[in-house]
Amino acid sequence: MTGFLIAGTSSGVGKTTVSLAVIAALRRRGLRIQPFKGGPDFLDTGHHTRIAGRASRNLDSWMLSADANRDVVRHASHDSDVLLVEGMMGLFDGKDGQTEAGSSAEIAKLLELPIILVLDASKTARSIAAVVLGFELFDPELRLAGLILNRVASERHFRMLEAAIKSSCKTPVLGWLPRSVRITIPERHLGLQTAEESETGADLDELIRTFAQLAEQHIDLSRLLDLECGLNLADKSSQLREELKDGVRIGIARDRAFSFYYEDNLDLLQENGATLIPFSPIHDSALPSGLDALYLGGGYPELHGAAISRNASMHSSIREFAASGKPVYAECGGMIFLAQQLKTLDGLTYPMAGVLPLEVEMTGKLVGFGYVTLELTQDCLLGRAGTSIRGHSFHYSRISAQSEISTNYRVEYSLSGRVEDEGYSVSNVLASYVHLHFRTQPAIAQNFVDAAIVSRDSCGVTQ
Repeated sequence: MTGFLIAGTSSGVGKTTVSLAVIAALRRRGLRIQPFKGGPDFLDTGHHTRIAGRASRNLDSWMLSADANRDVVRHASHDSDVLLVEGMMGLFDGKDGQTEAGSSAEIAKLLELPIILVLDASKTARSIAAVVLGFELFDPELRLAGLILNRVASERHFRMLEAAIKSSCKTPVLGWLPRSVRITIPERHLGLQTAEESETGADLDELIRTFAQLAEQHIDLSRLLDLECGLNLADKSSQLREELKDGVRIGIARDRAFSFYYEDNLDLLQENGATLIPFSPIHDSALPSGLDALYLGGGYPELHGAAISRNASMHSSIREFAASGKPVYAECGGMIFLAQQLKTLDGLTYPMAGVLPLEVEMTGKLVGFGYVTLELTQDCLLGRAGTSIRGHSFHYSRISAQSEISTNYRVEYSLSGRVEDEGYSVSNVLASYVHLHFRTQPAIAQNFVDAAIVSRDSCGVTQ
């Protein structure tokens, strides 16, 4: 199968722009593109999904084992024509400064993918050749298959850059993209705007056409299509637990405020027999009927505080559901939604659902960032005490006040070594700042579904 990894020399060079342009152009040729994102990023996967027309998946060589990453690729790619992975940060950036652990380079090796390197050419000329040469020499085990130059000022600028690279480097230049506001995705404190906030309908169609036209005009797509993934892609998909199929209904918060989910988390819940029912904490007046559990993902509740706080009937529905003893699992933005209130940077305070005895305030800087390893300190929705799970934390808020509340996690941050108690619990509610990738410990999904079954059977009725 055609396959390659689009990497960058650093963050911010335009990997996502190049990836979206290539996806749009190849899809325009009638090809089925299966996108992936390296690392714990929710935003880029959302943009991949809307351009590719199929769900993008996260790969991560620190949170997931090599076999788990390969399984994700096999499962998602079995009916596609092209496998495209967008890397994270710079090609060699990962968990630490001494090894390739958690890097795009490591993902390329374990999936046997050739690499397309993206460089920001906006403020360089001949010096770009020195950068390329350094990447060629740094790790001879990697296959650098091509270069794409981004933010090029003009055709003349590109020819100068191309000549410099050809004079000193062996990696072929496959094309370039110009500086263009038409394909610039706005950013904010967590990164790019979400796909849910972006164009839809005719505007989305126009954006896809723009991406495709730029790629067709400036990038050698035929040479990209000649690149092959060396991994055996025979699908080894898990089978549904037949005895539970269609038996458990899990409500999933999905709207402009809540959209951060690892697609494989949702897959695993479904493989364990759950039916996922989306709802909007902003727009819906109450939870859907017949739910057995709730999963509240992360997102940007702080940008929609007024709309969330006005929806008092949804708050009441959430509190009633939680009081029934049915499982509620929340991550980051979902945890904020369950708190008593949220104070934003402009000093306004918005009432939240009021399930957890916590108050949250936004901060002007990162409070928690990086990969984490957590140990369950008590039996809970996700598993038995002593279970070790890997995840990621990335937030610009903090708990400013709290009443007495149980914790279920002992969390260690990989970068700082900081250890803290987390995983707040009231009755059958579990909430945390940490985003967990369920494939780090696939029993998580089964445990969550089983908890919903036990709760439903003990109640004897559904919400």
